[in-house]
Amino acid sequence: MRHSVNPLQIRLFDAYDPVLTEKTRKRLLEHWPGVLRHVILELLPVDTLGGHFDPKMGRPTKELYSLAGLLLIKEFMNWTKEDALDQYRFNMQVHYALNLEPVAQDLSKRTLERYLAYFEEDELAKATMDAVTVKLIELLDLNIDRQRLDSTHIFSDIAGFGRTRLMGVAIKRFLTQVLRQDRKVYLSLPESLRERYAPGVNRLFADCKKDGDSRRSLRDQVAEDMYTLLKAFAGKEAYVRKDTYKALERIFYEQCEVREEKVLVKEKTGGRVMQNPSDPEATYDGHKGPGYQVQLSETCHPDNPAQLITCAIPQTAAESDARALEPVLEALQGRKLLPREMVADTPYCGDENVQRAEALGVELIGPMPSDSSSGSDSDQADVGKAEPLNIDDFDIDEVTEEVICCPAGHGPESSKHHGASGVTKTVMPVSVCGGCEFFAQCPMKKIRDTYVLEHTAKARRLVGRRRETATEVFKERYQIRGGIEGTNSGLKRRTGLGRLRVRGWPAVSHAIYLKIAGWNILRGAVCATIREIVYARAKKAVLGLDFARWRGLQVLGGVRRGLRRSWGPPVERGMIFSAFSQVA
Repeated sequence: MRHSVNPLQIRLFDAYDPVLTEKTRKRLLEHWPGVLRHVILELLPVDTLGGHFDPKMGRPTKELYSLAGLLLIKEFMNWTKEDALDQYRFNMQVHYALNLEPVAQDLSKRTLERYLAYFEEDELAKATMDAVTVKLIELLDLNIDRQRLDSTHIFSDIAGFGRTRLMGVAIKRFLTQVLRQDRKVYLSLPESLRERYAPGVNRLFADCKKDGDSRRSLRDQVAEDMYTLLKAFAGKEAYVRKDTYKALERIFYEQCEVREEKVLVKEKTGGRVMQNPSDPEATYDGHKGPGYQVQLSETCHPDNPAQLITCAIPQTAAESDARALEPVLEALQGRKLLPREMVADTPYCGDENVQRAEALGVELIGPMPSDSSSGSDSDQADVGKAEPLNIDDFDIDEVTEEVICCPAGHGPESSKHHGASGVTKTVMPVSVCGGCEFFAQCPMKKIRDTYVLEHTAKARRLVGRRRETATEVFKERYQIRGGIEGTNSGLKRRTGLGRLRVRGWPAVSHAIYLKIAGWNILRGAVCATIREIVYARAKKAVLGLDFARWRGLQVLGGVRRGLRRSWGPPVERGMIFSAFSQVA
């Protein structure tokens, strides 16, 4: 049976009043426990979570708001499951934050894991992050017009394998499952193969020497063994649907190829291949290693009391930053958090991304990718050499892309834009160019009796951007991007985002979203505006009574003694409530 207590429910008395001093209450209210209890709890997706339980029948669940809140706290405090259970049982900060009574609380590990599974199944972590982010931005009245974008690497909780060991581990995992499922089938396999990967025996590398020939020979043997197993079990439904077989198959075709029934190990595989069967979604980044990454956008307007993360998109480590801008902007647009300016590093700022951002009304600010690192902008070479004069110095019709006149003021003999190729060809007569004062600086090329210049709209844009990035104005606008590096560092130090304790995409994305939500709570909790809201809501939650004045009334009027006598006769009850109204 569903059991939930609305965090906004007004109480006659505050159960924490007898056990908290003014200092401890102040500390609770001015830090994350107060923010979580009085601002965040009501935002948690309890209705969806409660859908897993019958509304009327059965034993009552643990209080749903408190369990959802505990999962949130667990991630941004970087607790293990055991840590979370102990904190739930003994920590008064947690009790207060979760709107629990300050009495003995208990929770089993199995129950915690069940709620965690519900959160992952329904993708409630993302909903939580979105709700928390939007609410805090609203309460703090943050200016979202200027934001910055960057990615940060997340190491997966897996061992690092070389290619040979990766293939060997995949074989051993599959054979172990075959042995458990059907011993006869296992014993029907070649004895030499079984001995190399026998459970509990590390024979694979025992006789391998360190020289290159021995290593290559071992790698070839392991590749042959993988192919043997794939052929032996192909079409056997009871085995091919197993995760261990799927991992074996994927690793083989990522690492090897078959030519005329001969197995060959590929020279290069790229970063998108499986790194460990224990975490199939984890990929490899050549600079940072195996794991995942998350794309983060953050407010960066100087007038904001705090800068909050507005969007988080988990990805595998092999994903390119050049393709990340579009999904980030779309996510921000969907939650009405789209900025006017997005400051980003070089990989995000290819010409195609600039055009996509502009179509959404966003100015993308960042350095241009070089010709070799431009990602999708492979034709940047159209810009030409770095000349004192370039196509940006010509007067060009913005609609037709045709040249009106050159930097010296001379009109062309002809200028035609070819829509299919996107190239504009401009011809100048020799009589004009030969005696021009800018002849030595001009990018025009002599072809027979004329001078010709070809350009594209993209080339012209890139030239203009290249000049813009060299200005002091641009450097001043761009320098604010560096602040997100501090956010990345803080996330890893404070919430443990740099290396997660979980494996697999559902668990990884769950952890990322809740850590981001918690980070925003921690950043927002230090703002005076949030503290004022927390104090106001805490006061309103207890019949509107002021805590200090209520405590004084207890002492001076003997209210406590009256309450302990079960409220007394009707006349006395009226007197007590009259006193309440006077204090309020």
